[in-house]
Amino acid sequence: MSIVNIVDFAAPAKESVGYMPKAEAVLSGNPVQTVHTHFTSPCGQLAAGVWEGACGQWSVNFTESEYCEILDGVSVIRGTDGTAKTVRAGDRFLIPAGFKGTWEVVEPCKKIFVSVEFKG
Repeated sequence: MSIVNIVDFAAPAKESVGYMPKAEAVLSGNPVQTVHTHFTSPCGQLAAGVWEGACGQWSVNFTESEYCEILDGVSVIRGTDGTAKTVRAGDRFLIPAGFKGTWEVVEPCKKIFVSVEFKG
């Protein structure tokens, strides 16, 4: 390994993909999303990059553990028990694998993510 292997998030992403959650998961709005992947491990279990989401709400089911740092915007994450957490620019948190609920983008949102999926 050398210094050229360090991943710089200021550089263009290796891959950028726009998508929508599955139609049955969308609860409101038009939550168009884009993921800019800057790093994926050779085994495919670790990924890091920048995610952007438009206003809307959809169901989530995290199979991976994901560290997030909100760069812009406001989102509300709700658990299936009805509890909610509002996250905004500057907030840092980790969503553990197995979390189910909804994600609502209230103001267009941008976050850095690092996700790890453990395959059994």
